[in-house]
Amino acid sequence: MKKGYLTVFLSLTITIMLSLILALLWSARIGAIRMKTECATDISMNSVLAEYNRALFEQYDLLLTDCSYQTVTPSMANVEEHLKYFMRGNLHTTVEGRITGTRTMTAAECTEAVIPAYSFATDGNGAVLRRQILAYMEGEPVTEAVAEAASNLAVITANGYDTHDVEAEAAENWKRLNEIEIPEQEGEDGEEHEPIPDNPANAVESQKGIGVVNLAVPDPSAVSTKTVNLGQFTSHRQKNRGTGLDEGESLSLVDRLLLDQYMTEKTGCFTDLKEGSLLQYQMEYLIAGKDSDFDNLEHCARILLFWREAADFAYLVSDEAKVAECEALATIISAILLCPALLDPLKWSMIFAWSFAEAISDMRILYTGGRVPLIKTAENWHITFLNLAFFRDHLGGNGDSGLTYQDYLRMLLLLQSVEDKTDRMGDLIEMDVRQTPGNGHFRLDWCLDIFTAQLTVVSRSGFRMEMVRTYGYESE
Repeated sequence: MKKGYLTVFLSLTITIMLSLILALLWSARIGAIRMKTECATDISMNSVLAEYNRALFEQYDLLLTDCSYQTVTPSMANVEEHLKYFMRGNLHTTVEGRITGTRTMTAAECTEAVIPAYSFATDGNGAVLRRQILAYMEGEPVTEAVAEAASNLAVITANGYDTHDVEAEAAENWKRLNEIEIPEQEGEDGEEHEPIPDNPANAVESQKGIGVVNLAVPDPSAVSTKTVNLGQFTSHRQKNRGTGLDEGESLSLVDRLLLDQYMTEKTGCFTDLKEGSLLQYQMEYLIAGKDSDFDNLEHCARILLFWREAADFAYLVSDEAKVAECEALATIISAILLCPALLDPLKWSMIFAWSFAEAISDMRILYTGGRVPLIKTAENWHITFLNLAFFRDHLGGNGDSGLTYQDYLRMLLLLQSVEDKTDRMGDLIEMDVRQTPGNGHFRLDWCLDIFTAQLTVVSRSGFRMEMVRTYGYESE
């Protein structure tokens, strides 16, 4: 009997050792399955993000996943299906294993893939889109042209060019002029009649009804008449919204300038058209937000004319020689008509008309790719008093100093609220992306930026685990 004690001891010891080994194997197996699941989750979620819309990236350098996947109906269910597909592909055995029907100890299956939280590009009044833009612009310094837009705008404001309504003053002067009764004079034929004065301001005034675009653009027939239905685009329709996963933002002055720089770089304007764009005058649309190229161009033209007319008027009244020319002709006309009361309003009608004609000349220079300074001097004044009555024949001229048309648009863009120009930028993005193959129903408010996934994985042995991860294009 004593000889059997060793066998019993070894049996008991082996049982304990086997239990320990099996426990270690089970623990190692669970650890391996967990690691495999984490790796599969990382790869699968990144694979979802890797399906970003190519046309959007190529045209606007934005990384966003279109939840429609180039179909008519966008939904988060589409994204969940893609995520589940990637998970299953990454958890499956090798090709050899599937052929032979063998499985490893870490075999597992993704049984559920749910996305409970997510953010789209238009969430937070465009905060998500702005974050994407700033991420793209992060390595790019603010250009001198964009940085100067703020200082140029300050010059306009300081001089009152944005508030001085020269046209309103001109209209009031015309009203005053028309109320003056001119004495009737007896002609050589013995009849009394009222002679018509040769006031060049009359010729200028008669041209104003044509419109600023038709006056300033060299060939008005070449102006785009393209129109769009804004109800189809993001700023005018009811937007789809995410769950508010990541919408916070804090914009500095540099951020705002970078946003304007991005919009300037990615859009065209009247003097620098973007190839393949739906609306021709895109920067003008960012400023005006109207549904036609002509209306957007005219809206910007009216503001620029307002600024230029105020600036030209300010210089003109400070130039004693030019004022003297107007006063001399006004003196002659009022003397011929024997009406001294006409002198002052006649003089001012010419000054106002001259300012308008010079402003139209400035606009012509801008529209033809030239430069116009904010503040005029004698050296860069173009319309002479002798040419005032026929100013349309003398528009343009050398414009080699000052600001370009795009520089003036940058100032107008700076005046728009961040939310409005972001919305309109979204419209332009949709307009252009929809023209590319397969993207006819593209919607920016269904473009995924960041999402949280809740994944359920079950192993062959029955071990169940859940993974919750948040991934996005700008998340760390």
